[in-house]
Amino acid sequence: MAVPGRKPKPHIQAVREGTFRPDRNSEGAKFVPTDPVEPDWVELLPGEDSGDVRDKARDVWRRTIPALVLSAGLTDSQRETAIEYCVTVARLWQAERELSRHGLVVETERGNVKSPWVTIAHQYRSHFRSLVGELGLSPASATRITPPDLGGDDDGIFD
Repeated sequence: MAVPGRKPKPHIQAVREGTFRPDRNSEGAKFVPTDPVEPDWVELLPGEDSGDVRDKARDVWRRTIPALVLSAGLTDSQRETAIEYCVTVARLWQAERELSRHGLVVETERGNVKSPWVTIAHQYRSHFRSLVGELGLSPASATRITPPDLGGDDDGIFD
């Protein structure tokens, strides 16, 4: 029974916390268990100057997404979130590299000012934190993930 004025917990949160009850929680959407397909990074991040960012995004995909498929049941239907995570990590990496090269303060015609990369890094870092929590990639959020049941249950809707 829901408490008046309080939203029910999302299904995945109730499962992660071990408080899921069919009479109180909705299971929500079920996705076809198809592994996410790696994007064409050249198409997604075009341009000659994007080579390092493409390489970093590709590396993050290959190190992270297969693990999320096994540990959290990530599917192709959730691919865009995974892509967004990889691009965010790559852009944050790019911003940090630029800050290391040029410093936090840059000289302009108006004098010394904060580098625009400081703002960019801050925005990407904020987005990164939200994606890490959503995907269960931080140590704290990883403890709340229940691995998908890989047993031979033939009663599922996709069998």
